[in-house]
Amino acid sequence: MSRTGLAAAAIAVLAVAVGGLPGVREHLRLTTSLIAPASAQQSSDEPIYYQDPDGKPAYSLTPRKTADGRDFRPVPPSADLNFEDDAPAMPPPPPVSTTRKVKFYRNPMGLADTSPVPKKDSMGMDYIPVYEGDDADDGAVKLSPGKIQRSGVKSEPAMRKQLRAVIRAPGVIQLDERRVSVIAMRAESFVQSVADVTTGSRVTKGQPLMQIYSSAIAAASAEYISTIGSKTTSSVPLFGRGSRQRLINLDVPEAAIAAMDKTGVAPVTIEWQAPRDGVVLERSAIEGMRAQPGDVLFRIADISKLWATIEIAERDLGAVAPGQMVMIRARSFPGRVFHGEVKLIYPQLNKEARTARVRIELDNPDLALLPEMYVDAEIDAGSAEPVLAVLDSAVLDSGSKRIVFVDKGGGRYEPRVVHTGQRGSGAVEIRDGLSEGEPVVTSANFLIDAESNLNAALKSFTSEGAQP
Repeated sequence: MSRTGLAAAAIAVLAVAVGGLPGVREHLRLTTSLIAPASAQQSSDEPIYYQDPDGKPAYSLTPRKTADGRDFRPVPPSADLNFEDDAPAMPPPPPVSTTRKVKFYRNPMGLADTSPVPKKDSMGMDYIPVYEGDDADDGAVKLSPGKIQRSGVKSEPAMRKQLRAVIRAPGVIQLDERRVSVIAMRAESFVQSVADVTTGSRVTKGQPLMQIYSSAIAAASAEYISTIGSKTTSSVPLFGRGSRQRLINLDVPEAAIAAMDKTGVAPVTIEWQAPRDGVVLERSAIEGMRAQPGDVLFRIADISKLWATIEIAERDLGAVAPGQMVMIRARSFPGRVFHGEVKLIYPQLNKEARTARVRIELDNPDLALLPEMYVDAEIDAGSAEPVLAVLDSAVLDSGSKRIVFVDKGGGRYEPRVVHTGQRGSGAVEIRDGLSEGEPVVTSANFLIDAESNLNAALKSFTSEGAQP
């Protein structure tokens, strides 16, 4: 077979492979018309290629057989291809709308460079046309549907919801100052005996602690007995009340005075009892010791109710208020939660750590918590009433202002300055700048912000955006 025949066969195979493309078929028709005369000079009936007898897309430049032994069908030039078949032509492209007017062309790489006429950049990329309306003066950013889809822009309406914020802070268990009692002598005394009570022992109110002898208490007791036993003068009742007050001033227990009233006998020693239920924090009393006025012999604290003093960051101080509920977790009891309440915010900051101290009162019914124990606190600082809020990701914070993009529909997004409030539950409160139900962009808003800044830069380089 001649070279022209081979060329025609190759073109024929290519034509069958590309099928119904009108432009390709026309080109092949012209090429075949140029090759055909040269091939006709050799032989008008010489096959140019062979095709499967069943019309399958199987071809050969030389005679061959099918798998079942049948010969391939020779295809002469006259029966090669029919470029005028009735294959449906592809519809023409839609007409380009000419109703929009191109204002200018901007740099495809986002540089602040524009051109009034089409041009290419240094890399051969075409400048992008900007049509009228795309850079509206209302400040809105307009994106094409394709760009919105590629960027993953999503919008959600602003709505009212409760914001649940949790402030976590470390703390230390401390004694309730109002539940600590001290036993100290108000006159020179001697400790006659001490009960089997040591530091750390739990005592109950009224439990005997020690026997005390004091000459001052003994004299006052004898005087009191003499006055309550005398009935000779009318001044005895008044004098008796003075003697009783002297015993009270010496801090003699009420039970000891009541025993004097009942027996009429002045005791040699006075029994001192525990003033409250609690734990003995300190025992200084030793049998036979001499105690001077003011010496502390016992210190007892009730630990059924304790304080937890925690340190919160200065930025969280505005979200904490007395009355808020707190969950306390002790590191000594994993998985257990103690419930308390914020009672006081101390009126001074730690200037080194920039933290504020908060006092939390909590119950300790089984006395599991101990003073100086480390704990972790979680303060529920959420809003009790629903507030207008949007997702955290919807707000762009530039430092001096906070902006959200309102979805105006049709690919237009309006930047709007808002005033925010508290945060919680993955959302932020909007106090001003938005209405309930307005859709705001919650995803890819940084890309919209970049597009907005680009449009502003481009406008400053155009004749309309230039300032005189």
